[in-house]
Amino acid sequence: MKILPTLSALLLAVSPVAAPAALTAPEKKMAQTVEQERDRTISLLERLVNVNSGSLNLAGVEEVGRMMRAELEPLGFAVKWVPMKETGRAGHLIAVHKGSGKGQRMLLIGHLDTVFEPDSPFQHFTRKGDQAEGPGAEDDKGGITVMVAALRAMQAAGTLKGADIEIVLTGDEEDSGNPIAIARRDLIEAGRRADVALDFEGLASENGADMGSIARRSAGSWEVRTTGKTGHSSGIFTERAGNGAIYELARIVAAFRQELPEQNLTFNVGLIVGGATASLDEAGIRGTATGKTNIIPETAIARGDIRTLTKEQNERVIAKMKAIVEKHLPGTGAEIVFGEDAYPPMAPTQGNKALLERLNLVNRDLGLQPMGTLDPLKRGAGDIGWVAEFTDGLVGLGALGEGSHAPGETVDLPSLDRQAKRAAILMTRLSREKRGASKP
Repeated sequence: MKILPTLSALLLAVSPVAAPAALTAPEKKMAQTVEQERDRTISLLERLVNVNSGSLNLAGVEEVGRMMRAELEPLGFAVKWVPMKETGRAGHLIAVHKGSGKGQRMLLIGHLDTVFEPDSPFQHFTRKGDQAEGPGAEDDKGGITVMVAALRAMQAAGTLKGADIEIVLTGDEEDSGNPIAIARRDLIEAGRRADVALDFEGLASENGADMGSIARRSAGSWEVRTTGKTGHSSGIFTERAGNGAIYELARIVAAFRQELPEQNLTFNVGLIVGGATASLDEAGIRGTATGKTNIIPETAIARGDIRTLTKEQNERVIAKMKAIVEKHLPGTGAEIVFGEDAYPPMAPTQGNKALLERLNLVNRDLGLQPMGTLDPLKRGAGDIGWVAEFTDGLVGLGALGEGSHAPGETVDLPSLDRQAKRAAILMTRLSREKRGASKP
């Protein structure tokens, strides 16, 4: 894992002269530009929100991509659209800014899609004082709006010119296309090129205080299928008939609950069907079963998820689950398979901690309170997990909001300014850090 030497050194610094004590003239210019362009920023957010870009609305996702292209090309980015017909999704927007070639190479991550498809009743941006409501207002149209505002401020201050930045805005973060290897190919390649990844999903807050996120847990799925010997129920538990598929599945699920728990791990059983016959639909979200009280069930199926903080934890828990499944009750069989579309974790590395320390220096110089570290249990999986193996990163540089993924989702409009200032100054300082972090 990469660790930026200049950033890690900050953790050891005890002298007040170890870092800038106040904003430089260009940094003051960036802060002023963000404030002066507040109305322009909110207008961009409103226009983005009012275009439906549910993950399955391919035309809408492409339209939001065109709107972002119109913002990024005037800033000197070379922009391209990568279609994803193979995965059943619209595609991704990739934008590259060539700088001095000497500073840290930054990867900015966001997404164009929302969970709200065209048939959702929640479709429009509505401003309510310092709050606004709308589909994706916080997740993630608020985030990509912050990204643009920060880059415009850098251009106004003359600091964007020397910055090496690659932007990847995925079009299917909320509902990834398959195969996932193709759907996340371009993001992973960008992560291999980067020294730092900055994720512009929503800012976290606890008790009114902004929080920094240096970790995200994984998100994966599993499915257990059990079998039994069908027959008359009067023979259940005998050597001839065995225990039946449902008891075998119940044993496995109960053992998961008893034997798996550990710190930073969650696992859920989301769907169970069983009986003389049992099946799931193609999407795996609906089940049908038949059976009678006097028939020993032949088939049972359970589906669920698993979320871990590190790759090592994920591998360990999967091994435990497989071992539990293999201990069959008499007269039964079982197998477990894990989904191929799992989102990898972003572990809380020293490099990530050092980046948060760097951001807290920006907070100090802006006169903002330092940001504590968010408990990763309070944050879901995200695209930065695909690059966490290759580069240090921070999550939550986007807007503050509430109720994401549900009608009534809101965004805190003052947070757009605060986050854009933080991002612009942080990116400017990183662009002047000497490149030289080692690859894992």
